[in-house]
Amino acid sequence: MKPNYSKALIIGAGAGLSASLARLFGAKGLKLALAARDTGKLAALGAETGASIYACDSANHGQVAALFAALDAHGAPDVVVYNPSARVRGPLIDLDPQAVAHAVQVTAVGAFFAAQEAVKRMQPAGHGAVLFTGASAGVKGYAQSAPFAMGKFALRGLAQSMARELHPKGIHIGHFVIDGGIRSGTRQDPPDSPDSMLDPDAIALSYWHFLEQDRSSWSWEIELRPWVERF
Repeated sequence: MKPNYSKALIIGAGAGLSASLARLFGAKGLKLALAARDTGKLAALGAETGASIYACDSANHGQVAALFAALDAHGAPDVVVYNPSARVRGPLIDLDPQAVAHAVQVTAVGAFFAAQEAVKRMQPAGHGAVLFTGASAGVKGYAQSAPFAMGKFALRGLAQSMARELHPKGIHIGHFVIDGGIRSGTRQDPPDSPDSMLDPDAIALSYWHFLEQDRSSWSWEIELRPWVERF
């Protein structure tokens, strides 16, 4: 059985992957809501896709709860995508503890805030999907990138735990390991290595294919990388 979705919320929306997801979801007929700390950057995308725009700091529990409460007036989303993450780089002994805590808060704890609010609304109907944008840092920690690995490992653990709990209740959980750089207007494939970056429109299609999976063969995690990427 393939579920039908009608309303999507993208948290941490902006250019790149979020914009590709918004355009695709809109083309598929989903009513869209886009949330970000800086809503000014969403004006053009909102106009293009007909999306409603909301200001929200995903690391702030009160703001996340208020976002979902505001959406309740128009019908809670049955697809929620969590994109935010934060990076702090440097040797371990030089890292600012407060900056590290904030990075993990954005990448992982904020994901919990959003997931909890989403599932509260999806569970009574036994229908919905929560999708998390992960990274290769969630399966292997890189040198001088401990905070990013901490956040992405926690995000992956959250998704796996949720899938085991919620798949039997009809709520599809997805974790997407994005292994490689994402192509953008300011970030293109090197001339000597064409086709070495992920196309955001192609990533968005993988998210949609995930949503279309028959429940007899649900995934909980998909890895995406360019065909030339080593792993």
